[in-house]
Amino acid sequence: MNSNTMSVIFASDNESHLNDLTLHRTTASLPFGGRYRLIDFVLSNLVYANITTIGIITRNNYSSLMDHIRMGRDWNLNRKNSGIAIFPPFVLNTAHDIYKGKIEALYSLRNFLEGAKEEYVVVTNSNIAFNIDFDEVEKFHHDKGADLTVLTHRTTDINPRKYVVSADKNNRITDVRFPIASDSDEQLSNLNIYYIKKDLLISLIDNAYAHGSYDFEKDILQKNLDNLYIMSYEVTGYVAVIDRIPSYFKHSMELLNMDVRNELFYKNATILTKVKDSVPTRYLDGANVHNSMIADGCVIDGTVENSILFRSVKVQKGAVIKNSIIMENGIIMENAKLNYVISDKDVIVQPTRELSGFESYPIVIVKGKIV
Repeated sequence: MNSNTMSVIFASDNESHLNDLTLHRTTASLPFGGRYRLIDFVLSNLVYANITTIGIITRNNYSSLMDHIRMGRDWNLNRKNSGIAIFPPFVLNTAHDIYKGKIEALYSLRNFLEGAKEEYVVVTNSNIAFNIDFDEVEKFHHDKGADLTVLTHRTTDINPRKYVVSADKNNRITDVRFPIASDSDEQLSNLNIYYIKKDLLISLIDNAYAHGSYDFEKDILQKNLDNLYIMSYEVTGYVAVIDRIPSYFKHSMELLNMDVRNELFYKNATILTKVKDSVPTRYLDGANVHNSMIADGCVIDGTVENSILFRSVKVQKGAVIKNSIIMENGIIMENAKLNYVISDKDVIVQPTRELSGFESYPIVIVKGKIV
């Protein structure tokens, strides 16, 4: 893709549905896959397509996001021209109210959009782990003569907060709606990633904002199906939409499949993240590890099965971790037993403790807790 496309990323979405995992962070900075954050995927895909003018709209608890991004150095985005701009969560510079929806947030970025030299915009959420070629999206958009291209994918993971899309044989979207009880089969779901001409986006946002509207999907997509040529670009590869605790756990565990890992991390773009200088993991005499992802800096003297360990986790002698996710700097002490557990950063599980959840709803231990 040429440098004629910019992007706006929403860093915060679904915090209320991710519960304890987003008490201290945005969705964008949620750890995923051993050493990554969710925003790494969208940033890496954009940079691979030479989209380097990127605005990130924050909402709350975004200090960890800023620390992770550090102005985009690890994605080669710390540059004199273009690069990353992070925007505070206020509707207007003179106001102190957090934006109600995407329309208000985008309206507050009007000067940023108008001042950018690029002609097209990718508007996207950050709660998606994927690896796609935005060059193909651009080509599809122009070949179809689209006004707005919506990225979609087919899934059976339907919930009341996901918009379901219907499209005709030419890929033109004919309906956008919330699912109903009878939607039990595979559905075409909106990924909340949009490709659109910048001037058209500004015009749509101005009109919606003037009428007191704030929901992008409801007040722009649904209301303009007849007026605009809105197309569905179906993503057929692996896509992980992280919008609930069960989906976070499910898609994390899918990374234990090598085929999924290869498709997600290396298919088109190489997924980049913040570089840390950590020592290699040490496996002591009592270590017994099977079918797990282990990041660097760990010290293991216990059993780890079907699990994901982030950086600098310590598993002491006799501890057993199964079907679990242990985030950075976690300490699992002697003879503790964990099964279907998500342990956030800096958690200490004391000796002989036994914690067991379920695959459909694992136990979540909040950041910094001692159990």
